[in-house]
Amino acid sequence: MITTDRLKEILIEGLALEDIDPNEIGDSDALFNEGLGLDSVDAIELVVILDNEFGVKFKNMEETKAVFVTIQHLTDYINEHKK
Repeated sequence: MITTDRLKEILIEGLALEDIDPNEIGDSDALFNEGLGLDSVDAIELVVILDNEFGVKFKNMEETKAVFVTIQHLTDYINEHKK
């Protein structure tokens, strides 16, 4: 089972989010726009990271929009679908 803290570390490292400390990211922070400020390129990279780290696969980018909402939402999804 992955924790939100571990997921934050993976995101910071995998997406090269410089100058961001995991403690600065709230579990309910949005991944895109006002939250972490991720963009569409980051979304693609995130899909690859989730596949490599947890074996979580997405059928299309529309599916990711429903999952890539907050750190907590993504953590819950990973825990339900990881292989």
